[in-house]
Amino acid sequence: MSTTSSKKKKKSPQRESTTKTSKGWSPSKSAELYGIDDWGHGYFDISRSGEVTVRLSENDEHFDISLKNIVDGLSDRGTQLPVLLRFRDLLHSRIAELNHSFHKAIKDTKYQGSYRGVYPIKVNQQRQVIEEITEFGKQFHYGLEAGSKPELIAALAHMHDPEAYIICNGYKDEEFIDLALHAQKMGLRVILVLEMPSELHSIISRSKALGIRPNLGVRVRLATRGSGHWQDSAGDKSVFGLNAAQVIEVVDSLKAADYLDCLKMLHYHQGSQIPNIASIREGATEAVRMYCDLVREGAPMGILDIGGGLAVDYDGSHTNFTSSCNYSISEYCADIIETIASICNKAEIAHPNIISESGRAVVSYYSVLVFNILDVTSVQSSDDEPATPENPHDQLKNLIEVNRVLCKKNLQECVNDAIYYRDQLRAQFFHGNATLRERGLGEAWSWHILTRVSKLLTDMDDIPEDLRELSSSLTDFYYGNFSLFQSVPDSWAIDQLFPVMPIHRLEERPRHRAVIADITCDCDGKIDRFIDREDVAKILPLHEFKQGTPYYLAVFLVGAYQETLGDLHNLLGDTHVVGVHMENGKPVYTHEVEGDTVADVLSYVEYDTKELVSRFRNFAEQAVSKGNISPRERREVMELFRDGLSGYTYFES
Repeated sequence: MSTTSSKKKKKSPQRESTTKTSKGWSPSKSAELYGIDDWGHGYFDISRSGEVTVRLSENDEHFDISLKNIVDGLSDRGTQLPVLLRFRDLLHSRIAELNHSFHKAIKDTKYQGSYRGVYPIKVNQQRQVIEEITEFGKQFHYGLEAGSKPELIAALAHMHDPEAYIICNGYKDEEFIDLALHAQKMGLRVILVLEMPSELHSIISRSKALGIRPNLGVRVRLATRGSGHWQDSAGDKSVFGLNAAQVIEVVDSLKAADYLDCLKMLHYHQGSQIPNIASIREGATEAVRMYCDLVREGAPMGILDIGGGLAVDYDGSHTNFTSSCNYSISEYCADIIETIASICNKAEIAHPNIISESGRAVVSYYSVLVFNILDVTSVQSSDDEPATPENPHDQLKNLIEVNRVLCKKNLQECVNDAIYYRDQLRAQFFHGNATLRERGLGEAWSWHILTRVSKLLTDMDDIPEDLRELSSSLTDFYYGNFSLFQSVPDSWAIDQLFPVMPIHRLEERPRHRAVIADITCDCDGKIDRFIDREDVAKILPLHEFKQGTPYYLAVFLVGAYQETLGDLHNLLGDTHVVGVHMENGKPVYTHEVEGDTVADVLSYVEYDTKELVSRFRNFAEQAVSKGNISPRERREVMELFRDGLSGYTYFES
């Protein structure tokens, strides 16, 4: 990691008298360990009983509701894990915070323009999300951004506020253009954004055919690049947008067609999740100068769309690391407004109305994925010493001696010796000078030694640098009842970091170092990168898994893109979805959507379930004819087959 992306965590605020274990652990220490005070944004906390809570509201009264209690309530109602929890209060809070911050910056700066937000539907297209945004956003005249024909149709069905904007980006065929123009004539503020120079001819052609003059915007390709993972979304490598020469050509074409009066907006986009506020200021500076020159060219303009990019502090470090950001929403808004005002004032150009297309920042906190741990595979041996044969191999004798002398004062020496003697024994086996049993005993003893070292390290505040790698290599695999590719695809695809932690037992000290594997049977189906106070952690501290006792984990901040990007790897479908809010002081479950059944996902990949039943029935009847099973057994296996088709794609307890 480059020095520009280095991180240094803030200290978590102290919790008031929390329950402590006999080992001196407490929920406050768990909060510090998992960083919940840093990334939780005040929405998530840990109770004195050691359970993660979410802050919900009703009539301006706040309630801290236990996630475990929510899960238990769902279990009592028959809803099995995994489940995606949606909290509308968090979505409302983010919309309100963004709008209030812009309005405050406008007031403080005496800015002459207004602010209107639009939500990019692509970030999370789920119906509940769009309904919540359009309903709650009415008070702010909060609009929608559509980047495709299906998104535009969804927007037109939900957005009827004449004061809100519908921004049309992406490729547009005639049907798309016609829909947008008709919606404009019906009284909506629809703006068609030119993404490619060739679009202008189509829009003008359809405009003339329908007799509707369009509201046009032009997306410019800035020379200023963003920062972070998506920095190439701006600059010369940008896929969309017009460069300076193409913008001038558009202006000239509009003049020639007598359509320059239709050019109302300049739009730019620096990329998603911009961690550095300096990049945002630079992009705004270049864009505003372009805006001013378009006004000088005779275009009426009036609107500057600053696109997306407002970042989410996934790891809570408040730095320019790719999974963080070195600014708050209020700082973002203030810097944008001040930059635009300053340049327009010098150019003596009227302040434009501002549109932003923040998506990730609005919906990330909205959704939490909760899943149960099914099993654990541990590389660590038991506390009991392995067996000692009567005539042990020489290298095995050496390992036993290392175990005998091990103490805190010689940890590094014993680690080096244990690895050396283990490797020597493996070499002896390779050359035929040791048996498989001797090799197995040698590895058991080496793991026993390394495990003892690991446990000694857990009680040390300052772990020597040379032993940190050992600490991360002694890793347990915790098998979670979820699909990474379906529910957290960005973790796999772009190494996105998400906060992951247990939602209960946080009054206990977590002594196991774990990697989380899903149930896809894919070597990439694991989460092995976690947020950390200094860098990116390779392990997640977890509690001992006890068979027969539920152990729940959650992945937070998954409201942006994760539902939309999920795929059907191993034919594991959508999870159950439940919305939770407060009514009469109690959490209420609404918008319950059952996850995909086996029949559902098979139909997605072109299987006919009736045909599957018929094929299997014929096979079962053949088995009866051959005497392999009885008619009664045929009935039982057919019932199992049908039950399997109607069952949840995930592990059912």
